[in-house]
Amino acid sequence: MIKDIESILVNEKQIDEITTRIAGQINRDYKDSKQLVLICILKGSLMFTCDLMKKLNLPVEIEFMKVSSYGAGTSSSGMINIHLDLKREDIGDADFIVVEDIIDSGRTLAHLVGYLADRGAKSVKTCTLLDKPSRRVVDFTPDYSGAEIPDKFVVGYGLDYDEKYRNLPYVGVLKPEIYS
Repeated sequence: MIKDIESILVNEKQIDEITTRIAGQINRDYKDSKQLVLICILKGSLMFTCDLMKKLNLPVEIEFMKVSSYGAGTSSSGMINIHLDLKREDIGDADFIVVEDIIDSGRTLAHLVGYLADRGAKSVKTCTLLDKPSRRVVDFTPDYSGAEIPDKFVVGYGLDYDEKYRNLPYVGVLKPEIYS
């Protein structure tokens, strides 16, 4: 598996620094929140969400959604599909932070922010470990962002190719011959 990695883009220490920094921002921004809910977007953001939650020093709930904009291969289809939806009666009482592993086109998070707002959420913000602004096709900027990265195909720390590499403790660039 490691032989498939061209280079390490974000190492374990950097991931720890990112989660610490973002948790500090969330702790400050939501110190008065009555109900903070992190929405972990499955499967890719699971590791990031767990590490982020451990560093929050305020009451927080967690929910899961499974959303995709990818079909087969490595590029976005442009269609947002919700495979696992949020089932709550108290959406209007909660402050939500949608936690994502990576933002490419921006379509998924832009769609989810509108979707949750339309359902009456008290507030909706977004958080991402990795941001690829060079791939953006919609006008979208995350509220909390870990690291801006170049337009490379990355795996590890929850990110996958064909359901593999999620368990790597770092984010690495996958060799092009693996996915070409």
